[in-house]
Amino acid sequence: MPKKNKNPFGIFTESIGLYFSNFGKFIKYMTFPVIGQVVGLLIVFLCTYFYSKNLPILIEKYSAFNNFNTLVLMSVIVAIPGLLIFTKAFWEYLVAYGAINSMLDNMLKSGKVYDFNAHTELIKRRTASFIGLWLLFGIFSIITLCPLFWVPALVLAVYFVLIFQVFTYESELSPIGCVKKSFMLVKGHFLPTFILMTMAGLLTWVFIPQIINNIFNMIGINKFFANLIVPFMDILPLNEINTYFTQFRIPVIKTDDVAILIVTTTVIQILIQYTLPLRSLLFGMWYKELNKFSESKDEKKKKKSSSKRPSEKLMEESHKKYSGASKKLDRNILKRAMEKDEEEE
Repeated sequence: MPKKNKNPFGIFTESIGLYFSNFGKFIKYMTFPVIGQVVGLLIVFLCTYFYSKNLPILIEKYSAFNNFNTLVLMSVIVAIPGLLIFTKAFWEYLVAYGAINSMLDNMLKSGKVYDFNAHTELIKRRTASFIGLWLLFGIFSIITLCPLFWVPALVLAVYFVLIFQVFTYESELSPIGCVKKSFMLVKGHFLPTFILMTMAGLLTWVFIPQIINNIFNMIGINKFFANLIVPFMDILPLNEINTYFTQFRIPVIKTDDVAILIVTTTVIQILIQYTLPLRSLLFGMWYKELNKFSESKDEKKKKKSSSKRPSEKLMEESHKKYSGASKKLDRNILKRAMEKDEEEE
């Protein structure tokens, strides 16, 4: 059984261990959600590219294509197959945000992950609420595009980092309830949560993608794929852009450089998405730790509120003893009891 850790550094190392001990299964689980998006977009690009290239011939042979409405309709039709694949893969990727959290309990007990379909189905049963949560997340993401909101958005991002964990483990909460609960859990633990986010971000958004991307560059994988897409670069208005750049003595853009940039960006994005399970495990464990702390804190408050103060006990005993009588409790006794309350606090 994995050792329980109660600090961000311990949780960070344990989540890495859980991820890499089940690395093959996670890679298999994430392949369609990640690669499916790339394949879908690639199909959309290729279909629309060859359609536009052959459009003059189609217009010449078929007069119906010499119509704006027909052109728009056909552009949509040729893009549909790729869009369907992309949409399906993108949805499965979003579902993985919740499904992987659902797997955490079994992983903490046995160190292994299994029955991906069952955990995925648990999230899909609550599709409406899940979409609502992603809509809230999307609105927040759009707001962060404005530079004026970058600093407050960063702070709120720390408070809202556990919304998908809350959604998975507390099914009775609404999307807004998930946001509130995440805020409540992180409140009082902002700094360790921020440290955990920073470590997870550096590992899965910087170190792992850059290391693997550099390896790909060294062995020529990126160059190989860049050469494959160079013939399609003629759709870009590079000549016009370079003419404008030369006026301001800006270095011209080469077709090969654009192709390398596209491949490198795609590879890094794929690697970031493949490490989603690592981030989910990490924040799932942090949610459990903060939730455990919150529950113990609530229990202490309940015990404290249910226990009677000495002055209250004395008043109650006096009431029972002198009920119906004309005697009253000595003020000095009550004063001493209240002073005892203050000393205990």
